[in-house]
Amino acid sequence: MAVRNETRVTHFILLGLYSDPGLQIIFFLLFLVMYFLAIAGNLLILVTIYADTSLHCPMYFFLSNLSFLDLSFATVTVPKYLVNFLFQRKTIFFSDCMSQMFFVHFIGGAECFHLTLMAYDRYVAICNPLRYNTIMNRQVCLLLVFCTWVGGFVHALAQSFPTIQLPFCGPNEVNHFFCDTHPLSLLACSSASTRISETADMINSGTLALSCFLVVSISYAYIISTVLKIRSSEGRKKAFSTCASHLMVVTLFYGPCVFIYMRPSVTFAADKLISVFYTIMTPWLNPVIYTLRNEKVRKAMKKLGGRKVSVLEGQLKKDFVM
Repeated sequence: MAVRNETRVTHFILLGLYSDPGLQIIFFLLFLVMYFLAIAGNLLILVTIYADTSLHCPMYFFLSNLSFLDLSFATVTVPKYLVNFLFQRKTIFFSDCMSQMFFVHFIGGAECFHLTLMAYDRYVAICNPLRYNTIMNRQVCLLLVFCTWVGGFVHALAQSFPTIQLPFCGPNEVNHFFCDTHPLSLLACSSASTRISETADMINSGTLALSCFLVVSISYAYIISTVLKIRSSEGRKKAFSTCASHLMVVTLFYGPCVFIYMRPSVTFAADKLISVFYTIMTPWLNPVIYTLRNEKVRKAMKKLGGRKVSVLEGQLKKDFVM
């Protein structure tokens, strides 16, 4: 009771990645470029899939939802970091900090479930190709995507609620470039509350990561077994190529998250740098990975570009005649 009667923190100070001015400029420019590339790349995928009817199938519906998640994930953390650098105002209100923490885990949890869903989609497509359209019909796809968002919401509640309940009475300097559970729990006045919060975080993150990892592993075990039975090398190559992009994205996203959230509450110097991978690097790289390795998406983008050029030429001719 004595702890809770002390003055509560009304705002936090985000210390950012590094205190060195030279490194701050480098990271600011890097974040700015990657953020705009992430926005442009994911928006391009969304527009392409929406505009091209040949991409209106479950695989690309899931890809469009992944692009939306990537857009949201990057937008939750990066703009605040850029604003803090430009205006030298590194403060964030308590309510805004807790909201940012919640949405980081909401969207991050939804993306974990969604990547697992995409693995299941590839399993059905390769192991049950004749029943694929029946199993993965429109209603099922919508329901599965809805479940990933609900799963992310439940994960965010379980991850954020213990931290929100912590007594914060100072200091208020968060050793990170965004609000997250572990750096915030280190600022709590009560060490007992901190241990409870961090234990709850590990259990919640461990359950999420383990369940997703098991589903992805089982799906790919069946996929590999089925692909190896394909007699033609061309068929095996085509089947593996449809999974390679997804495996790369899963590795890029899960790897840093497992390192940050599934270990004892020990702070490493590299934690903030590793967080860059899943907050901005993955949203930027995902469109690159899927467009470079997917010929159908590349053709659809070229077709969309050609259509825009034709419309523009027609408008210019019309204006010229007038």
